[in-house]
Amino acid sequence: MKQKFNLIFLLILFFAVQVTLQAQVSFGRSEKINDNWQFKLGDEKNAQLPDFDASRWRTLDLPHDWSVEGTLSPSLASCTGYLPGGIGWYRKTIDIPVEKKGEKVFIYFEGVYNYSEVFINGVSVGKRPNGYVSFMYDITPFVDFGGSNVVAVKVDHSEDANSRWYTGSGIYRNVYLIYSNQVHIDQWGIHYQTVRSNPKEALLKVQVDVKNETVKSENLQVLTELLSAEGKVVAKQSSNLALKGKETGQFTGNLKVSNPQLWGLKTPYLYQLRTTVLNAGKVVDQNIQPAGIRSLQFDANKGFALNGEWMKLKGVCIHHDAGCLGSAVPRKVWERRLKILKDMGCNALRFSHNPQAPDIYEFCDEIGMLIIDEAFDEWEFPKRKWLEGWNVGTPGFQGDYKFFEEWSERDVQAMVKRDFNHPSVIMWSIGNEVDYPNDPYSHPVLNGTTINQPMHGGYKPEQPAAERLGAIAKRLAAAVKKYDTSRPVTAGLAGVIMSNATEYPGVLDVAGYNYTEDRYVIDREKYPERIIYGSENGHAFSAWKAVRDIPYIFAQYLWTGLDYLGESGRWPSRGLNTGLIDFGGFLKPRGFFRQALWDTKPFIYIGTYPVPRQERGGLSADAQSIWNYQADQQIRVVCYMNTPKAKLLLNGAEVGEIKNYDDNTGIVYWDIPYKDGKLEAVGMDGEMETCRYFIQTSGRPFAITVTSDALTLKKYKDLAHVILQIVDEKGLPVPIADDEITCEIQGPVRLLGLEGSNNSDMGNYRDNIQRAYRGRLLAYIQTTGTTGEATLRFTAPWLKAGEIKIRVE
Repeated sequence: MKQKFNLIFLLILFFAVQVTLQAQVSFGRSEKINDNWQFKLGDEKNAQLPDFDASRWRTLDLPHDWSVEGTLSPSLASCTGYLPGGIGWYRKTIDIPVEKKGEKVFIYFEGVYNYSEVFINGVSVGKRPNGYVSFMYDITPFVDFGGSNVVAVKVDHSEDANSRWYTGSGIYRNVYLIYSNQVHIDQWGIHYQTVRSNPKEALLKVQVDVKNETVKSENLQVLTELLSAEGKVVAKQSSNLALKGKETGQFTGNLKVSNPQLWGLKTPYLYQLRTTVLNAGKVVDQNIQPAGIRSLQFDANKGFALNGEWMKLKGVCIHHDAGCLGSAVPRKVWERRLKILKDMGCNALRFSHNPQAPDIYEFCDEIGMLIIDEAFDEWEFPKRKWLEGWNVGTPGFQGDYKFFEEWSERDVQAMVKRDFNHPSVIMWSIGNEVDYPNDPYSHPVLNGTTINQPMHGGYKPEQPAAERLGAIAKRLAAAVKKYDTSRPVTAGLAGVIMSNATEYPGVLDVAGYNYTEDRYVIDREKYPERIIYGSENGHAFSAWKAVRDIPYIFAQYLWTGLDYLGESGRWPSRGLNTGLIDFGGFLKPRGFFRQALWDTKPFIYIGTYPVPRQERGGLSADAQSIWNYQADQQIRVVCYMNTPKAKLLLNGAEVGEIKNYDDNTGIVYWDIPYKDGKLEAVGMDGEMETCRYFIQTSGRPFAITVTSDALTLKKYKDLAHVILQIVDEKGLPVPIADDEITCEIQGPVRLLGLEGSNNSDMGNYRDNIQRAYRGRLLAYIQTTGTTGEATLRFTAPWLKAGEIKIRVE
């Protein structure tokens, strides 16, 4: 018996070695097929056929976003950042080994924007209009085993203004082939959840769906094991599962864990859940994925608790682009951005307004960040969008609403099933601002005298009736709960007053309020059982205080965490720059202001600007760290801090009086005459210094300094953030410099883009020339597949060049 068990264990171990990346599908053996696709922008007749001549097409690697490669133009839609859409074709020839005959073959796409159709050897295997959901097709019947197989993908984003923000175009996420046994775990077929947890014991419920694609009955064994981070098995359960031919069955079991390590914000401990399917003692399928043990509580009186700890969620909303990279964003870019958010005190993200790339969920699991996963920005009717320019002509009605009725339940379930096992996901959102008054729904309550909504123009009976919202919400909530009852269903309400006159808020387990902090107390009295939080909020200090000071309001989600493309204003404007972090991933002054509000460690920051002529609006949370003005000019020095007191020093001498923290504004300030030198703010607790921040007068731009977050890279698609800083002769940053910088590269790396973070710079971000903004520029550098040393040189007229070497191994 012991010998048989050892044999099974060795087989499992061998199989686990073979399983590298499983592409979130929960089964089989995956192979990433991102390299060497042929691409053509524009429609092509018969491009799906195997013998079609695509030799003149461009060769590229995925992920790929063709919109960000286009030319910015004021004649294009402001809503998607003045960048084009269109129709594109992708083709790739794949050799399927003859040894694979008898196995199942699938193709899995993490995301294609949008209206995609996939062909295998000329045969259409499926269409998916939603550009954000992940999807998979069984291509076994169409594969030539032992021969060459042509994959062709048509992407139709000809309605380029179908969103209120930048979407990108193309196969902008990863693509995989999946090989599996005829008996295998179903797609997204493993779900686990924490039933209970305490310091002594945790109980996990595990559900495994197994698919028998043979014609005969099979008697299987399903083994689930929970491994510690060190690889030790801490719990396991095994059960037999009998399946008839062409049948899918389900194994449900419990794993008891003694002295569990809980997943949390400070200690995001991850176990490994290993699921193995055996047939007659032979491993036929296995999946290994991270698992976090944690509990969630939502309460109308107390708010939100993670693992029994009641807390405030300091959240931000984020879109899925990264400036000059568009929507094809490497994981390391997200890692850098999310680490910055985490370090400044953010602990929660709202994915606005669609499922994101799997990389982001995985990283949030690793660092301890909570997620609202969101499905839609539109339901059955469209929202108005500017199709040409900004505020020009008549708004149009392109949008995803065109396939909502047919696909919405499948799309929301795809989100839930794919992302179910991420401990970071705490709520499922079924919609954002679908109740915006008169865009599109309306209700007689809009004529009420107590409603301060002049822009909506009162009740418009020709618009769709708002009562429709309740029925749709019920249908979507039921679609979520078919697969998950452990997390609440939520949505972001834009027209709370109107929605309160419908069934919509009552369908939600937790109600998100967008920009309506004034309704918190009012609706608390009217609906005492309603759980309320701020699902989308402005940056005002008062909006944060509403969360901080009201016990039952547990969250704020700022619009936004990151500057993003689209939703642009009048040309020139690439996007919306309301983020705490700019396009290049650098913390902005408002980010430092937020850190002063959210960080638990002592923190202080100073920014400056000329004293306003009028006091109204005189305290800014967007003050840059600049100390370059005219002699004796009256300058306002603002201080963002979380310390009880602060003092100001100029060239070592104390200036003005010591300031106490101001809980009315969150900002203290001094108005002083300008003098060259070093300006310092000192945070104090009593007489003790706890933190310090300084800025310094800089001279004329003199040189380019170059730093990188990595000096050694792996050879295949690894990435470095190379930061260029313009400095004076003393090496001090020159924040007012805007020199045009040229990048020259030698060696096994390539330039993905140069990001200056300037929202009004409408030039080319994909070439090797870019103007610095606020004295700084970011270069995205990616390895190309070979080893060696790369030399990066950056030059600008009248400046000393900067250079850095990166080793590729």
